[in-house]
Amino acid sequence: MPPRTTHPFRAPVWLMGLSNATIGLVGGFIVLPLPQMLAAQGVPELRIAAISAACLSPGFWVFLLGPVLDIRFTRRLYAAVFAALAGLGLMFAVLMRGHLLMLETTLIIAYAASVLSSNALGGWLAGVIPDVAAAEGDEPNHEGARLSAWTQVGLFLGNGLMAGFAAEGLRTLPLWAIAPLLGALVVLPAAVFPWIPVPQAASPNAPQSPLHLARAGFRQLFLELRALFKQREVLLTLLLFTAPTGSFALTNQLGGVARDFHASDAFVGRMGGVVLSLAGASACLLLPVLARWSKALPLYLLIGTTGSLFTLTLLLLPRSPATFALAFLGENVVQALSFTAAVAICFATIGRNNPLAATQFSLLTSATVIPILYMGVLDGRVYGGHGLTRMYLVDGGLSLSACALMAAAMWLLSRQPTPSPAAS
Repeated sequence: MPPRTTHPFRAPVWLMGLSNATIGLVGGFIVLPLPQMLAAQGVPELRIAAISAACLSPGFWVFLLGPVLDIRFTRRLYAAVFAALAGLGLMFAVLMRGHLLMLETTLIIAYAASVLSSNALGGWLAGVIPDVAAAEGDEPNHEGARLSAWTQVGLFLGNGLMAGFAAEGLRTLPLWAIAPLLGALVVLPAAVFPWIPVPQAASPNAPQSPLHLARAGFRQLFLELRALFKQREVLLTLLLFTAPTGSFALTNQLGGVARDFHASDAFVGRMGGVVLSLAGASACLLLPVLARWSKALPLYLLIGTTGSLFTLTLLLLPRSPATFALAFLGENVVQALSFTAAVAICFATIGRNNPLAATQFSLLTSATVIPILYMGVLDGRVYGGHGLTRMYLVDGGLSLSACALMAAAMWLLSRQPTPSPAAS
């Protein structure tokens, strides 16, 4: 019988997922309003690019702090505290916009806090899914896909909301007014946290001294981390995510090659704002429908294969603004759907009562960023040396090959017996 939760009322699944909007709100500020704000101050484009990259860098390295989220306190507390820190960081960054070093530092802290809040929430929600499925009379696979979809909808809507609200607010309101409003907007999704149940097994143990935690807690944590990397399921998931099976890094390159499609900067800007956020959010909601026919892992490979074929199909189309719009939206839609499936895989891999739930969620989701990095570099080099056609061929061809290889590997491994705990 599943453990009973500590709260008599449970928020609906869609609202639980939307509580992940904090990371989208902070990221949305860094991607669009920040460059506009700095450009208005006369900051050179090269410096703006460097500041934006530094502010987004926690998305790559903050998983190293993931183990902290599984020690001492509930993940709900960690999610709430880091959401508050993200809001404060963004508020101070806006107030310090004339001091670039302070602005950059506080935004790095804000984005790192938003990622930690999201990771704590992910580890927390993974343990809630079995209870949600039992209450709904459904399978955990389906409810995990539904919850994963709404977490990504929250991220996309957060991006779009911040892009519009911050740009308008910074233009029309004084700093002392808009800064706290933006900070409060970042923290607002955490208002859902009291209505998300906390399984009793995820609650902290009796209070212990900091010295005891430093000696015993972290030693136990490292032992469990070691055991985590010995699990075949975790290693296979890491391999799946680090291969270019669902990265669709071409998404990040298309904005820079818009001239090849005779698309104006204004057209690219319109495509990259609210339209893109709504398209991504809508794509995420397809996953619960598709999950009725397939589990998340084969679905992830199917999405990757479909997206790769879409990329190769673009070779047949004329280089026009309409083709750019189709390519830009299509690549973003399959990337959004692919990452939603990846989060569903994370939920399924973590399961109930996992003492390293937040650590595992941080590790697995950060692995999805790796192919975006190296495929982005590869796409850029290929375009610089050989043009758009070769970039399409390399990106789509490598992704399609990776999907085929991973599907074959998964099929072969599924035929092997799973080692028993006694043998490991």
